Amino acid sequence: MKPDWPVDPEELKAQATLVMRLLRRQYPMAVCTLDHHDPYQLLVAAILSAQCTDARVNMITPALFDRFPDVAALADAAPAELENLIRSCGLFRTKAKNLRAASVALLARHDGQLPDRREALEALPGVGRKIANLLLGDAFAIPAIVVDTHCARISRLVGLTDEKDPLRVERDLARVLDPADWIDYGHLMVEHGRSCCVARRPDCQACPLAPAACRYAAGNTPQMPDA
Repeated sequence: MKPDWPVDPEELKAQATLVMRLLRRQYPMAVCTLDHHDPYQLLVAAILSAQCTDARVNMITPALFDRFPDVAALADAAPAELENLIRSCGLFRTKAKNLRAASVALLARHDGQLPDRREALEALPGVGRKIANLLLGDAFAIPAIVVDTHCARISRLVGLTDEKDPLRVERDLARVLDPADWIDYGHLMVEHGRSCCVARRPDCQACPLAPAACRYAAGNTPQMPDA
């Protein structure tokens, strides 16, 4: 990093604010890309999304929710039937096991309702910190930063972090982003990562962040961070 790129905490906060403003202007309709109508559906879709595209998950879930419309129904699902319904999303045996186990846990510990506490969410089978943060933000409107591959990669490119570990990236972002922006930041990163700042071949010519709001586009980083 060249010394003329912001490193002071207050300057980084201003940088983060600029990134948010420019991306909101570019993607005013950015929202969670997993189709859902309630917390239960978002939990299921999020578990299915591991190593699978959101588009594929959205193709699977209508039939899945029609067959298993709530936690109680999913907890009683026959493993073979559930696996067949989600087979095309990959890792279907593990995901089916986690979906049933998470549903059983919700019934046993939370009266069938999704809890709004990170610790309780992370205690559910198939739920790690990334999914817990997604659920907190999109199911309960509780500020949380979802650090997926798009978020981590683009956050390094624009200069808001140099970390690779998702938790460290999240901590760096929490220091510079307004909590009111935490939920939207993750959605904007996904939109930008899919449409413009594509891994290993970012379209800097068309990027709304280049060069003023992006360290990479401005030439202040010697090479592209790993995807």
